[in-house]
Amino acid sequence: MQRDSVRLAVRPAENSRFWRWIDKNKAGYLFILPALLIYAIFFIKPFITSIYYTLTRWNGYDPVKKFVGLENYVHLFHDPMVWLSLSHNLIWIAIGTLAPIVIGLPLALLLTRVRHGRLFFQTAYFLPYVLSGVLVGVIWGWIYNPIFGLLNYVLNSIGLSALARGWLGDPHLALYAVLVAAVWGYFGFCVVIFMAGLQNINYDLIEAAKIDGANALQQFVYVIIPQLRNVLNMIIVYNLIGGFNVFDIVRIMTVGGPANHTEMIATYTFTTSFTQNNIGYGTTLSMVMTVLSLIVSYFYITLRDRQAVDE
Repeated sequence: MQRDSVRLAVRPAENSRFWRWIDKNKAGYLFILPALLIYAIFFIKPFITSIYYTLTRWNGYDPVKKFVGLENYVHLFHDPMVWLSLSHNLIWIAIGTLAPIVIGLPLALLLTRVRHGRLFFQTAYFLPYVLSGVLVGVIWGWIYNPIFGLLNYVLNSIGLSALARGWLGDPHLALYAVLVAAVWGYFGFCVVIFMAGLQNINYDLIEAAKIDGANALQQFVYVIIPQLRNVLNMIIVYNLIGGFNVFDIVRIMTVGGPANHTEMIATYTFTTSFTQNNIGYGTTLSMVMTVLSLIVSYFYITLRDRQAVDE
C-alpha cells in the first residue's frame, strides 16, 4: 500500500512535467507537423508499401497479390541482367563522377580570372543543366543520328568519314556516347559550384606557396584542392547517388539498347515493372537500387569524416 501511494504521488508530478515540456515546445511541433505529414504520406507509407510488394508476385492490376516471401530477392541474385546493368551503373559512376570534375574545375579556375563577361560564360555553361534529361537526350539523339546528325556531318566535312558511324547503334560505343551527353548536361553545374567554392579559399596561402617556389600545378594540388574538399565531397556524393538512379537520358536515347549494352538498374526496373508487368520483382530491383545508393554514400561520407579527423 505504501509503494502504491508513492507511485500515485510521483505520477502526477511526472505527467505535469511532461505536459509542461509539450506546452513549451508546442509551437515548434505545430510548425513541423505539416512537413512531417507530407513526409509520412509521400515517403514513409510508399516505402513500407514497396517493401511489402517485394515479397509478392503481382502484375499491377490483379486485386490479389500472391505472397512469395524472399523469392524475388533470390531470383535477383541469379538474374544475369541485374549484374550486367549494375556493371553499366558502375562505369557510369566512375566516368560520370570524374569527367565533370576534370572539366568543371579547370574552367572554374579560368573563369575566376576573367574580368569581363564572366556572367555570360557562367550562364552559357550552366544552361544545359537547366534543361531536363529528356531534352538533353533528344538533342544528342539528333547529334548522333547516323543520317542527318551533326557529328557525322562534321566528320565527313573534315575528311574523317571513316570515323562516322551509328553512335547509338554500336554496342561498344553506345554507353560512352550517352555518357558524353550526360556530362555535357551536368558539368556546368560543377563549374558554378566550384566558382562559389573558389570565392572562399584563402589566397594568402597561394601567395605563400608561390614565395616558397611552388609551381602552378603544385599550388593547385596542395593548396587549392584541399580548400575545396567540402565542395568536392558534395559533388561526389551527388554523383554517386545519381549514378545508381540514372534513367531518363538512357531511356530517351537508347531504351537500354543496343542488345542491353546501355541497360541500367533503373531502366531494367522500368522494363520489368511496366513492360513485363512484374511489379513485385521490379519493386525489388528499385529497393536494391535504393540500398546501394545509401550504402555507397554512407561509406564515402564515413571515410571522408575519418580523413578529416585524422588531418
